[in-house]
Order: sequence, then C-alpha cells, then structure tokens
Amino acid sequence: MTIQEQFYTVEQFEAFVQQPDNADKLFEFIGGEIVEVPSNPFVSKIAGLILTFFNLYLFDHPIGHITGEAGDYMVSGERYAPDVAFISLKKQPELAKEGYNPNPPDLAVEIISSNRTAERDQLRVKISNYLAVETVVWVVKPEQKQIEVHIHGQSVKIYREQDPIDGGDVLPGFTLTVSRIFA
Repeated sequence: MTIQEQFYTVEQFEAFVQQPDNADKLFEFIGGEIVEVPSNPFVSKIAGLILTFFNLYLFDHPIGHITGEAGDYMVSGERYAPDVAFISLKKQPELAKEGYNPNPPDLAVEIISSNRTAERDQLRVKISNYLAVETVVWVVKPEQKQIEVHIHGQSVKIYREQDPIDGGDVLPGFTLTVSRIFA
C-alpha cells in the first residue's frame, strides 16, 4: 500500500522509516514513493519454502547469504524488501547489521500477493531496477503456479508447475521442481 500520492527523496524516506510509529513496519522506496510491505500468511508460507530450499542448498554450497522479507537492500538508489534474496560472499562477505544492505542481491524473489494494479506497477519498476544492477529476479505467481525468471540481457523464462527451475550462474547446481514451492 502506497502511503501517500507524492514523491519523496531517499533522505525523506529514511527519516520516515526511522519514526517511532514505523518501528514495527516494513517499507520499500519504489519510484519515489513510500510503500508499506503488505503482510500475507500465504505469501509468507511460499517465501518460507523457497528460503528453506535455498538454505538446504547453501549447507552444501556455502557461497553466500539468504535473507527473508526483512532483509532489505539498496537497489539503484531505491530500497527494496524482496520476499527472499541471495547475495554472494564474493559481493558481500558479511551482511549489514542495521538499515538496508548497501549492495543489491544477486537473486531476488518477489511473490505476487494481490492483483492490484499499483502492486503490478511497482513490481515492474523493481524488476527494471534489479535488472539494471544485474540482479536475477524470480517473480512467483501463486495463482498460476508459475515462476518468471528475469535475467539481464535475456528473454523472460516462464516455469510451470511440472518444470524444474535451476539457480543458473547465481546458485550453480541448485534445482527444484516448481510444484514443490506450491505444495
């Protein structure tokens, strides 16, 4: 949900999220707007499953960090809270302990939580900015039981329920049948 129909600077956004009334809320800064990240148990379940599969992979391949929706990142001057994200140890050996992580993730998972036009528009902006910094983006569509994979310089790939999806160059050797995410 967009807080107000006006544009803010990054400094105004950071002052806004530091206000005591906002301490227990999660916000993104998308296209100059302050957006409260909606909470949804169904989306949280899907994110938790993806997070689990990624963590299981990382136990055998300790190449980076996995974060959930509270793992916020700076991306192209904006502030995003992907539902799940991966950042390599090469890019950042240790995660930020406060505020937004200064480096964008290598892989961002964004789960569609509603059919609202505003959310779709904000997602388009986020995908564009993620791709500008070469972050791979998985857009998870629960209603269609599909995942779109966006990679800088490539056509979008769509994976359906029966398809195996892989981690590509970001998570080499990772594979998962899409249906396991929607179990």
